[in-house]
Amino acid sequence: MSFSGKYQMESHDNFESFMEAVGLPDELIQEGKDIKSISEIEETGDHFKVTVTTGTKILTNSFTIGQETELESPTGEKVNSVVMREGNKLTAILNGIEYVTELTDANTLVNTMTLSGMSYKRTSKRM
Repeated sequence: MSFSGKYQMESHDNFESFMEAVGLPDELIQEGKDIKSISEIEETGDHFKVTVTTGTKILTNSFTIGQETELESPTGEKVNSVVMREGNKLTAILNGIEYVTELTDANTLVNTMTLSGMSYKRTSKRM
């Protein structure tokens, strides 16, 4: 399955406590907790461009599977990481946070971030 497409967040679990744990300022947590973010993914072979729009904040990361690249974390830090792909799952580790993006079916994208056993899960549907 191709990741390419636009997805709108339908639900999320544990947003506030997870974002607090990773050091996101309280005002950004309060701003972001009720916004239905939109993720746009462009997949061309092993190259990906991922743009996540949350209100007025736009986060864009481009990467090639298996190659080290600089990625921006949700806290705005730039971190070098390698994104790997296993079937319909993309994984990376940034600052000790494990990121997993999985296409669970043709229209459902699930993002999970895990840090020290605490997870945040966001489920989005293809638009």
